[in-house]
Amino acid sequence: MIDPVIAKAEEKMKGSVEAMKRELAGVRTGRASPALVEHVKIDYNGTPTPINHIASVSASGTNLLIIQPWDPSSLHLIEKGILKANLSLTPNNDGRVIRLAIPPLSEERRQELVRLVKKITEEQKVIVRNIRRDANESIKKLEKDKEISQDDLKRGEAKLQKLTDAYVAQLDQVAAAKETELKQV
Repeated sequence: MIDPVIAKAEEKMKGSVEAMKRELAGVRTGRASPALVEHVKIDYNGTPTPINHIASVSASGTNLLIIQPWDPSSLHLIEKGILKANLSLTPNNDGRVIRLAIPPLSEERRQELVRLVKKITEEQKVIVRNIRRDANESIKKLEKDKEISQDDLKRGEAKLQKLTDAYVAQLDQVAAAKETELKQV
């Protein structure tokens, strides 16, 4: 009776780690990465469309992103979308592709981004702990409804705590890797 509750909680915790990885991919380091513009929406034919749905985005070297639209007429829309996204990057449009030069980060900006990573990590830890709380409530309800014994309740709670600790540790590892990446000059 407890295993489905724990499996569901684990699936949600896994999703939280993946969400954090996606979110941190958009945090700018000194390197060019297509993930920097992944979240940018372009107003294409009146519909907010992710940039990677209307153009190919690739990194050229460590400090240049090249965005090549499949429809050349959308070039100015992409440029406008990048400016509106407030990425602190200036698009360079040559009529066929957009080039985004990624400037090196200042020490102050690096510290700001490290704080952002810590904030994102803490938010995800809260989500993981809320998942644990909800699963614990489900297990307690099973015990209250006499579907499981008191011993099963204790074992389930202990198993859930181990799972939570493991996912919090994973979140910390992902954050530490991103912080290391940010601190590299």
